[in-house]
Amino acid sequence: MNMYNPPHPGEFIKEVYLDTLEVSYRKVAEMLNVAPSTFNRILNGQSSISPEMALRLSKTLGRSPESWLSMQNNYNLWRARKKINLTKVKKLVLKKDHYA
Repeated sequence: MNMYNPPHPGEFIKEVYLDTLEVSYRKVAEMLNVAPSTFNRILNGQSSISPEMALRLSKTLGRSPESWLSMQNNYNLWRARKKINLTKVKKLVLKKDHYA
């Protein structure tokens, strides 16, 4: 499913968790057992959600690790689509006799 301008997971975390629950990023970083600077880079969209961070976020904030990674992948793909020029990229077409 393609999204138009999906949020970076850090933006989502800020809006849905930190702002709504009125909790500091330092407190959540402590709960995640990561440095506040590490978590702050995610919140500011400067770092991506890794599989390890997805597991931590899942335990601390909820949602599945897969949903955190999916959110990051959707954001990355959206950004790549805006940036990459595919006009010179060609499609590989296989001949039927190669399937036998």
